[in-house]
Amino acid sequence: MTAWCSRAANGAWILRVHAQPGARRTEAAGEHGGALKIRVREPALEGRANEALARFIAEALGVARSSVTLLSGETSREKRFRVDEPRADPSRLG
Repeated sequence: MTAWCSRAANGAWILRVHAQPGARRTEAAGEHGGALKIRVREPALEGRANEALARFIAEALGVARSSVTLLSGETSREKRFRVDEPRADPSRLG
């Protein structure tokens, strides 16, 4: 896989994300410091960017939004998400 994606012991995917809130549109934008850089349209206010990131990840991987959980980085650009769908293909993101 890639530096920004790993498997947890229970089969879930762990994704390292570098968020760029306030962008023109929400999209994956390559790698940044060992993390997947995702530009997100929503601002970093009241968790709106985090929710938009989780929705983007779920849609891109074709999984339910409830399968994507923010593990760390709630107020940071550096975040970790867990995707509780072992059949998901994270390479579709980057």
